[in-house]
Order: sequence, then C-alpha cells, then structure tokens
Amino acid sequence: MNQIKPKVSIIIPFYNCQYVDRAIESALKQTYKNCEVIVVDDGSIQHIEKIQPYKRKIKYIRKQNGGTATALNQGIIHATGDFFSWLSSDDLYQPEKVQRQLEFMLKHDAAICYGNYHLINERDSITSDPVGVGLPDKWHFIRAMRSGCIINGCTVMARMNVIKEAGMFDETLPYTHDYDLWLRLIPSYDFYYFPEPLVHYRVHGNMGSNVHKDVIPNEIHLVKRKHRDKISRVINSITRERRKRNYL
Repeated sequence: MNQIKPKVSIIIPFYNCQYVDRAIESALKQTYKNCEVIVVDDGSIQHIEKIQPYKRKIKYIRKQNGGTATALNQGIIHATGDFFSWLSSDDLYQPEKVQRQLEFMLKHDAAICYGNYHLINERDSITSDPVGVGLPDKWHFIRAMRSGCIINGCTVMARMNVIKEAGMFDETLPYTHDYDLWLRLIPSYDFYYFPEPLVHYRVHGNMGSNVHKDVIPNEIHLVKRKHRDKISRVINSITRERRKRNYL
C-alpha cells in the first residue's frame, strides 16, 4: 500500500435503531486507522442516547427524517474520505474489514467493490455460512443484476468521486436507492467481488426489508424497468465481444 494511505469514510445512517452503538463500535475498532465514522441521524426519536458516548470519536449529523438515501447523501456531502463505505446501523464490520477490502481494491485498481457476508441474529451470533453472491465474470454479474440486486450495500466500498459523479443516491426511492445506483454505475465501471465475509448482516423483526415487504417489490419493478434498456445494451455488447473472441 502507498505511504500516503487513503482515507475511508464509513457512513452509518441511523433511524430509531437499537443496535446503533454496536455498529459504531465495530466501525471505530477497524484495524485500518485512516477512517472517519459519520453517523447521520435521520430524525430519530428513539435510542439516540446510545450515540452519546461516541460523539467525540465520530462526526455526528442530525437531520429531519427523509429516509436512508437522504441520510447516506448527507454523509457523503460531509465526508472527507477518498473511499466510501456504508454500514447500516443494525449491522457490523469485522475489525479487519476496511483494511482488507481497501488492500483488495488498490491491488486491482477497482473503482467499486462489493463483497461476501454472514447473517447474524439479535445477539450478534453468526447464523449462516457466507451468503455473498460472487459470479465468474462481468457478463454473468450484469445479467444477475438485471434480474435483481445481488449486492448487500454494506459490503460495498467505492471511490468517493465515483459515487458523487453518479449523482449519489436517488432520494425519491425509499427502499431501492442502492439497487438504482449500482445499475447507474454498471455501464461505466467493473464491479469487483471481495470474497472475504467481513460484514455481519443482522436479521431481526424490525429490519426494513421485513417492515416494508409489501411495497418493496413494486419499487424494485420500477427500478428494473427504468434501467432495462440500458443494461440490456451493455449485456448485448459484452455478448457480441464474447462471441467474437470465441470465433477468433
């Protein structure tokens, strides 16, 4: 790694989450020290006291409630890091997560990278084998993403300028802002897969995917339809190149 170590901004959107102190703790315990931890309080009315002990060690931003995309964007606007990393307030990073993934990105000169992860329960106990979805090449990856989002947002690390130049997260999409952003980036960047499961994704009754399960499918359909033609053109272009190589 270069002597001048890039700064990584870990952004934690927070709204009434009882696990937020565990998330902050895991971000502060990273073995890679050139990190800033930004907690964006999206108008919470519960569990705010759990942030208080950490306020001297983090950048704390409180805003009116507007949803996860607005919180992430506020974090990005206030970030000073070279790299973006997202940690949901109910999830955890293993201590070496940032260091190992950043080394991987620099080695491959990657602009954006997503990775492997474990499921955990309310008590932080691992309840699964690694469940990340790594695919053999760009063609298979994009075809999978056209069908649905295979990326866990909290495993993503990206160069900050890439996120900003793409327009950040679409604040009109309450639940699929991440899927939408990845689809916007696919035509311009290769998504690398980081195979080490250093993120712990918490499964619990109050998680957003459970609470909003009745409305999320409609929003997924809208995002897929919005990007369908553009993503299909990328797939067709890669398909032609694959056939050409095989022919040669």
